[in-house]
Amino acid sequence: MNQTEKAWALAEETGGKNGLNCIAELDPTAADQARAMDECDNRDLPLRGVPVLVKDNIDVKGLHTTAGSLALEDNIARSDAPVIRNLRRNGAVILGKANMTEFANYVSQEMPGGYSSRGGQVIHAVDPELPVAGSSSGSAVAVAAGIVPMAIGTDTSHSVTACAMYNGICGLKPPVGSLSAEGIIPIARTLDSAGAMARNFPDALKLYSAMRDEPLPELKPKETGKLRIAVNRANESGFPADQKRFNHLVVERLEKAGAAVGTVIQMPPPELATIMKWEFKPMLEAYLAGASASRKTLAEIVEYYEAHPDTMMKYGDTYLRAALDETPGGLQGEPYLKALEAREKAIGIVSGAISEYDAVLMAGPTSIMHFCGLPSVTVASPVKTDAGVNRTVILYGRDEYRLYEAALTIEQEMRCLV
Repeated sequence: MNQTEKAWALAEETGGKNGLNCIAELDPTAADQARAMDECDNRDLPLRGVPVLVKDNIDVKGLHTTAGSLALEDNIARSDAPVIRNLRRNGAVILGKANMTEFANYVSQEMPGGYSSRGGQVIHAVDPELPVAGSSSGSAVAVAAGIVPMAIGTDTSHSVTACAMYNGICGLKPPVGSLSAEGIIPIARTLDSAGAMARNFPDALKLYSAMRDEPLPELKPKETGKLRIAVNRANESGFPADQKRFNHLVVERLEKAGAAVGTVIQMPPPELATIMKWEFKPMLEAYLAGASASRKTLAEIVEYYEAHPDTMMKYGDTYLRAALDETPGGLQGEPYLKALEAREKAIGIVSGAISEYDAVLMAGPTSIMHFCGLPSVTVASPVKTDAGVNRTVILYGRDEYRLYEAALTIEQEMRCLV
């Protein structure tokens, strides 16, 4: 039994509606893809024969792309998104689509992470009572449960990194713009990026490299004694006590191993929500214009929601309504343009403040890295919570290669905490 056959069996056994509910649909061509990789003469393909699940807002030819919404249930992808083409070129087998929070958690503030009208509620792999967090929850749960070794998510503000954190795996959101956004249902292109999820950070890097047009250069852990880390203590009280203690243990371990540690305060920016609200309608409709979905406008989608309250309005549609009704002038609206100005200013200030550091550890909730389009990662440790979930830290940085090498180092150092 090859990797794909094992993943398919696990997906059917544990990933469906009677289990973790992390699988939206399986690709009927997966077995053919796997056989093609078995027969391929190129043994050096980096993901040769590796089964990968893809979040349900990314186009995979012949499969649905619904962003978890029944309003888009007729949307069958005519072609692969470029990130999927790159994965296939590098030997990956697309096993199928993962459930997600509806419209990447942009329906209403009441909607719980992992819920969608198409897929229902995604269930945590370790404890069904635990939250699965942000919109890439199906991808994260499938990796945490061992259904697939790797999965693709998308991230606007912590949808990869927080899902990885809550599910005890590794996640990587690259700098915005480093991966093609074509063929992906957006929230806001200024903030969105596809991202990689895996059980360990080297595998997350391998997956991200295969999603790119050009592979990553060789990246290795830095010597810990040459590592420069900052701790962003903004909103530190927003993390539970056990996560704060773990963050402290990690920093203490790094300092004992010779790393230089500093402090910054970089708060979550209010303008991030403004950018999301004003970009959602025009950018969603730009995607729908080239898609097979029958509904081509946000107005048609909102009308469908409100005409089907039993299936579509369980948690309301406040975000959708606001994006439709409260954005006069569209991408030329004054609040939007002011938010972009604030973002440009923040990029200079934030990047300047962390330029000397390889990585910044997030000690409390903040979305500053997503606002500024900076790379961010979640790194998992062998230390477990009382519930049995691997503990993690979230890091971000100005330079992605420095950040990734720091993450490799920190992953190694965290192994010494058990």
